[in-house]
Amino acid sequence: MNNENLSARRAAAALGLCLWLVACGGGGGGGNSNAAPSTPTVGTPATPEPLPVATAEEEAAAARLGGSGFVPLYAEGRAPLEQIQYREADGTLVTMMGSRTTERHARERGEAWDAPDAGPGRYLTFPTFYFQNRTFGLEIRDEVPAGRSKITVYLHVNDGVFDGTTFSLFRNIANPEVRDYGWSLNYGFNNPEEGGKPICYAGKRSCKMDFDSNWRTDPHSPLKIGDKIELAPAPRLARDADGKALVDGGGSRYYSFEQLYIVGVGMRPWYGIAPNLDSEPLPDATLLGGQASVSYNYSEEPMRMFQQMANNIGIDNTKRFVEGRRLFHTSFADGTHSEHPDVNPKFTAHAGQLGPRFNQAACIACHAANGRSTGPNVGATLDTFGVLTAAADSAGDAAKPDGTYGFNVQQHAGSAGAADYGVSVQRFETTLRTLPDGEQVELQKPVYAFKGPVPAQFSVRQAPQVIGMGLLEAVDEGSILALADPDDANQDGVRGVPNWIVDPENGRLRLGRFGWKAAKANLRAQVSDALIKDMGVTSAVFPSRSCQKGGADCRSNPATPSISSEEVDRVAHYLALIGVPAQRSLTSGYPDGIRVSPEHVLDPAKVARGSALFAQARCTACHVPDLKTGKRHPFAELREQTIHPYTNLLLHDMGPEMADTLAEARAKPALWRTAPLWGLGSLKFVQGGEANVRFLHDGRARTLTEAILWHGGEASSARQGFESMSKADRDAMIAFLNSL
Repeated sequence: MNNENLSARRAAAALGLCLWLVACGGGGGGGNSNAAPSTPTVGTPATPEPLPVATAEEEAAAARLGGSGFVPLYAEGRAPLEQIQYREADGTLVTMMGSRTTERHARERGEAWDAPDAGPGRYLTFPTFYFQNRTFGLEIRDEVPAGRSKITVYLHVNDGVFDGTTFSLFRNIANPEVRDYGWSLNYGFNNPEEGGKPICYAGKRSCKMDFDSNWRTDPHSPLKIGDKIELAPAPRLARDADGKALVDGGGSRYYSFEQLYIVGVGMRPWYGIAPNLDSEPLPDATLLGGQASVSYNYSEEPMRMFQQMANNIGIDNTKRFVEGRRLFHTSFADGTHSEHPDVNPKFTAHAGQLGPRFNQAACIACHAANGRSTGPNVGATLDTFGVLTAAADSAGDAAKPDGTYGFNVQQHAGSAGAADYGVSVQRFETTLRTLPDGEQVELQKPVYAFKGPVPAQFSVRQAPQVIGMGLLEAVDEGSILALADPDDANQDGVRGVPNWIVDPENGRLRLGRFGWKAAKANLRAQVSDALIKDMGVTSAVFPSRSCQKGGADCRSNPATPSISSEEVDRVAHYLALIGVPAQRSLTSGYPDGIRVSPEHVLDPAKVARGSALFAQARCTACHVPDLKTGKRHPFAELREQTIHPYTNLLLHDMGPEMADTLAEARAKPALWRTAPLWGLGSLKFVQGGEANVRFLHDGRARTLTEAILWHGGEASSARQGFESMSKADRDAMIAFLNSL
């Protein structure tokens, strides 16, 4: 793209010629600083945000890769939305730990530990009214690094009044009877301004407790760096005679997350070791999302593992998380919440905002449990998928809408007389692949049926899981561009190129990173695109429904959008702060005779062998194991994290068998972004069973083996390496992938 064309493209975007570059249906330790304020600060920084400018190295790399003049997402030196940890001049370590309400304890299953399986626990759930008046956090002032043996903990309430909040610390692991829970120290957050009563107010830093010894030992010992402290606050709201919260009539008594604090270090994701699943920090190698990783789950709720906050989340950001989650779960038809719709209050401001044509009424309907689309079955309407469309003469950098559908098929309509635009799988074309050792694998490719006209160009996309997106957004552009090899300089047959897209809000050239073709630069654009395309819901980014069809008035419509700019940010913030489950590659210390939860039945040696084979087959040429996030992202939680997403966020030619007919920006039909692999092993739980899990962009692959065997083009050599392995080695590699 020459400078003249680039200028024209930017001008067109600024004038409102919405450029549709969507990639998929349905959407889409860091932060530590030694420069601390004299008193703790939680909240939005007052300093204005500097304009993003590419570094000289980034600009040079972009110019070599066709992206001259691109603008990075975030500027150097910007202050985070919330500070989550810092050290004072004397060495005191201050950590802000966000928390939300939940229903039970971390190690409670749906039955007694020694009883037959009766169902999941209720630790990872979101209780009714979770999105209002119920988030809080702890300010942990650790003086041990300053040479003293004292920790003071302040309770910060985000909204309203907590009355009767308790605090349990130090799991009593020395007692062999302690299993589900049991604490050495039970305390309250007492307020001297309220006569020592545990009454705590939002905006007031007056409720606190302190301790100066390690209660995990008997007798107690002075606190030292490295000591483990389990933290389990239990909030309670001011209530009426019936026990209902005065502020909103919801529940008043809750549990919360059980977190592990390491003295002198901070919050750490944990797993359970002997005896009795004692808390232990997870090794760095297992932290796929760095310190934002989600701890191992012992309440038998693996189906909820994609819905959890980053482990290192701050106090204000916890409120951002739950408020964004509410919108993600809201029906734009009637304002109901997908969970407890008869109890949770309706979000009436968004009732009746569903477009005249749509695919689903809520984000969560496509990303069920934050997972993927429902698998494609013959004859079933693909209304949790995205079906992107374009005119016959459309080109990626000059996208033209289909005359009937616009830029995607909205399969349902609110009017009974509207045309039926349903899309389904008419049949699967099957082929039988025989591996060198004789194993046979059936591959299936979908053939689609359109109730409306068949578009000249189309691409069917399953909605992906929505974990770790903020971490990918936090990787600096320079780190991604450094992985590109457009000329195959190392002669390994693998290239990797970036997708350059135009930001629909401001016309800036950006590096694409989200979606099946890396055609969205940031979460704000991803959210807004899904709202307008999948639900017909307007936003500050796409304020008119004409945007879905490429209307010239896309951004000039004077009507107030359904979703404000602030609400777009809320959903984007929610997605950014969803944690990544830690790799399940370690055995857990279950007591003798106790049934091991299914997600923790594993063979560490087999997983390790599979990891080595994955690298040996050079799958890591595209599925890069390690990335480092930068210092620019608005969320401190996501900064300077070593993550293991197994992606380079670049485009690769996957061969003709994987190609469709539609291009997006620089991504031609056979080019696909390397999909992150984190979360693969949780899919069978999140999707309700292995039979419901689908892989690849259109969900054609029913197993990981099938998905690998579809790899062609630049991935042919890696596929052949897998095919040539022994059955035992192939199984080991699949075991490794299922540990992620």
